[in-house]
Amino acid sequence: MTLSPARVPVAAPGVRRLTATLYGYAFLDEFVLLYPVYALLFADTGLSVGQMSSLFVLWSATGVLLEVPSGAWADAVSRRLLLWLGPLLGAAGFALWVFVPSYWAFAAGFVLWGARGALGSGALEALVYEELERLGAADRYARIMGRAQAAGQIAVMTAMALAGPVFAAYGYPAVGAASVLACLLCAATATRFPEHRGAATAVPAVPAVPDDTGWAASLRSGLGEARRDRSVRGALLLVPAVAAVWGALDEYTPLLARDTGAADATIPYLLVMVWAGVTAGSLLAGPAERLGRRGFGALLAASALALAAGAGVGTRAGLALVAVAFGGFQLATVLADARLQQRIEGTGRATLTSVAGLGTELATITVYGTYAQLASTTAHGTAFALLAVPYLLVAVLVALRR
Repeated sequence: MTLSPARVPVAAPGVRRLTATLYGYAFLDEFVLLYPVYALLFADTGLSVGQMSSLFVLWSATGVLLEVPSGAWADAVSRRLLLWLGPLLGAAGFALWVFVPSYWAFAAGFVLWGARGALGSGALEALVYEELERLGAADRYARIMGRAQAAGQIAVMTAMALAGPVFAAYGYPAVGAASVLACLLCAATATRFPEHRGAATAVPAVPAVPDDTGWAASLRSGLGEARRDRSVRGALLLVPAVAAVWGALDEYTPLLARDTGAADATIPYLLVMVWAGVTAGSLLAGPAERLGRRGFGALLAASALALAAGAGVGTRAGLALVAVAFGGFQLATVLADARLQQRIEGTGRATLTSVAGLGTELATITVYGTYAQLASTTAHGTAFALLAVPYLLVAVLVALRR
């Protein structure tokens, strides 16, 4: 497998507008001061690790239910519409968490957050790829999406750096209000995305539900391509195999950091180091497109070993190896998405990307349940190390598969 298509001339002004909007959207989408402290908020409200895991399962279950329907909706109506509607749901969920903290408020917030993620999943990748293709720049997709994800990860690190002093001075209400504001700005930025898909893509003043025929046709088109094309099916399976485990473990990194003996006020700074590794992985996506299947498998195996070693030692220094591991997994995730986009040729791009997202959500739910069982009998570091094993298996399968 080689992920390095030939370069072609690009229409620079159109690409600049698209990428500027994309990078701004990606930054604001992740500029959430609640990220490094919401697990602490749950714990301080009295939730057990099992209850937290049940919330994470609810979050993923919402994505499972909405992932593919929202992708088909994006193919039938407007991808831009879903990209500005989603952050508004996230703002409502974060407000619930902070201002009426309880298990049921957290649950409602995760349902809204899950809906937000489902609306954007598939729609963003499809919009960006097809706009780049229209501009003759589809070969730049992996590089541009890697930079967009890096922008989001820089936002996460900035939010983590700010969360410590803001939380210490003003507590959960302040970090919650800042998170809601970021969501509103993200929605406003999404309205600036270009979208050239004919009259059907015009964004209505009030979101409208597409007719059944258009939605069903989009769904059939996307799923039909996956049934016919073996390479598309393989690319669909690779995305959840790479993204699910480390994406789920990310939710428990504050607890892993706390187990090192760090004070709560310093945990956001430790997480900045982890996300610096993730950002580096995103920025390497362009050069790493040339990795073949064995190189891709070696990347997964090395990242898995770094995760097991770093989490297993239970020290702050070990978090540096966790950062390296997460960087490798992030790089692999971007490359897997690029491979999928390159394989899709029909009109159901958002639908198929959402199918990959559905697989990721289903696998993530399994990881949440597994983690809850492991963490009830072992330390968080041990649980992290044990969950690195699936990546070794995927690495072997990728390296050996024709």
